[in-house]
Amino acid sequence: MAKQLAITLKRSLIGRPETQRITVKTLGLRKLHQTVLHQDNAAIRGMVNQVSHLVEVKEVEA
Repeated sequence: MAKQLAITLKRSLIGRPETQRITVKTLGLRKLHQTVLHQDNAAIRGMVNQVSHLVEVKEVEA
């Protein structure tokens, strides 16, 4: 079974650098407490690592 990541935006983007805002937007997050599912791969892990202080991540079995 392929693993997925449930990524939830927990902190506001107000006052954050533009690179972090773009990363969160690329992950598909627009509102606080919104959750999106992505495949667990190196690219998504890298983006999550860049904004780890803003999001919460849970591994989900697909």
